[in-house]
Formats: sequence, structure tokens, C-alpha cells
Amino acid sequence: MSTAPEVFRALPLDGIGEVREGDDLAGLVLAVADLRDGDILVVTSKVVSKAEGRVRATTREAALDGETDRVVARRGDTSIVRTRHGLVLAAGGIDASNTDPGTVVLLPVDADASARRLREAVAERAGRNVGVVVTDTAGRAWRTGQTDIAVGVAGVEVVQEYAGQVDQQGNELAVTAPAVADELAAAADLVKRKLDRRPVAVVRGLEALVLPAGRHGPGAAALVRPESQDMFGLGAREAVLASLRAEEGRGFGEPASAADLADALGRCGIAGVSEVQVVDASRVRAGLAGADGRRWAAEALLHVAAFALGWRAASPASPVSPGSADTAPEEVLLERGRA
Repeated sequence: MSTAPEVFRALPLDGIGEVREGDDLAGLVLAVADLRDGDILVVTSKVVSKAEGRVRATTREAALDGETDRVVARRGDTSIVRTRHGLVLAAGGIDASNTDPGTVVLLPVDADASARRLREAVAERAGRNVGVVVTDTAGRAWRTGQTDIAVGVAGVEVVQEYAGQVDQQGNELAVTAPAVADELAAAADLVKRKLDRRPVAVVRGLEALVLPAGRHGPGAAALVRPESQDMFGLGAREAVLASLRAEEGRGFGEPASAADLADALGRCGIAGVSEVQVVDASRVRAGLAGADGRRWAAEALLHVAAFALGWRAASPASPVSPGSADTAPEEVLLERGRA
């Protein structure tokens, strides 16, 4: 892990101008920058996308499906989606600003690869070992406003792991891991700014974060949280509806343990559920009691609750309804679902 510097500077680069498809981005940067070893180039993804031909003559809405892996939440005209890159962004990161009217700019196909190409071009032409961070603007859950984050990285330490270290009070740090690349993106945006047509900034003084020449590191892909670890993979409304439909397993995170499932079902207090018993690590049995109508209702609610926790009933819910000649089940066997 690198040591903290006493001071660093973020320097905006003026004079790059409008970027078009096929433009030599490294050449544009080198024409206006006097780079040093250890500098970090922070580049807005929009100019990377423009140079790579990611401008489309369409609308955000029309382009969204092609950039969407799955919808996380939707409120009116606003869609929060998980992109093909694994990023969770409003409108899939599709941008309609600072582009010709009637066009939108899509994110780079592979921003980590874009960052590597720019870093290699600078090394080849200028002989400088620099880091590269490609950025985009994103909102944050629980917070108003937006900040820039890293969507592509090459040659820069991405995350600093403090887990296992001890603070000055003797407390062992468990999960502390600053997202350094995101912090660089946000710091540089303070001098690039949104309306000043400064798509690139140089962060100087953080040489310890720059990897040796030829080592690009894991890239911004290392900052994408796997779906199995995402405890907020669906919006609140969407999570309720998905559990009712029981048709989409993604976005719920890792399945609960058998003990956690049994505890949650007990706390739900579903009328008609007589007992919840852990059979083993992958099976939980729920007994049903009372009149047929109560058992049918309890069975349906068990299916919903189990699905929301990553489990499924071993057999489909009973197709019968109250008042029919069939007898409601006396128990439901639940099995651990998505891995």
C-alpha cells in the first residue's frame, strides 16, 4: 500500500477542443500537456467514446435497451440500470450533453482497455510512465447529487486495502478499502468542471499510486461489486414486485443461510404457518396448520418470502383454491436457490 502524500495538485488541460470519431486522443493530450513520470491522466469518458465512434443519432430512451443488462429501478421517465459493464447508472450512462443535437454518447465498450491504450500510447510517444483514469458521472444511493467515478483505469492503484491493519487506538480494521480510483476521478472533476470543455486533467504528486511501466493493474472492473454481494440490487418497489412474480432471481444478492431463512419466516408471523424447521444447510421445512383457506394463503406467502431470500419451494404452489374439493398441503419444503 502506498504512503499518503503531503500535497497533490489537479491541473486542468485547456486546448483539446472538440473530439470526433477517429481522433488521436493521445496526440491531443500530448499537444497540450507537459507530462512527468508518475502523473495521472484523468479523462472524461465522453471524449474517449467520441474518439472511438460511440456517438449515435438517436435518443437516450431508444439507446437504453442496448446498454442495459437489467433494470434496477424505474420511476417515471428515469431508469436506473445495470449496464453490460456491471455499472449501475441512470440511463445506463448514456449522455445527451456536449454532443450535437439529436445525438447521444454511449459509454466506451471497454473503458479499461481504452485506458490501457492511452497509457501505452503516452509511454511510446513521450517516454512517460503515467496512470490513466477514465471517468463518468454517477449518482449515489442515499445521497443527493452526482460525482465522477472511475469506469476505466490503467496503471493506477484502484483500491487500498486496510483490512487487518490496526488503528492508533488498537482497533483492527475489517472492511476499510478506499476506492482510490474513484477519489481521483472526483478530485479531478473539481478542475475539469462540467461546462468548461476541459475533458482532461492531470493529477500530480501521487506517484506512489502509479504502477511500474508495463503493469496496468486490475482496472476499474475491480470496483464493480458482484451481484451476489449486492444487497441493494433492486429498487424497493422492484424487489417487492419481483418476489411476487418469482420470475427474476438477479438483484437479490446471495441466498440467506438456512438459519437466517428460518428466523426471517418466524419473524414474518405468517398466519397458518405452525412451525419452521431447518432440515440441513439447503433445506427448510415449514408446517401449515388450520383450515384449508388459511393453509393455502400461508403457502403462497411462504413462496414469496422464500424467493425474496434466495430460496424456492421444492414444488410449485398448490393450484387449488379455497372452496375446492382438494386438500391444502400440511407443509412446504423450501430449498436453497441461487448460488
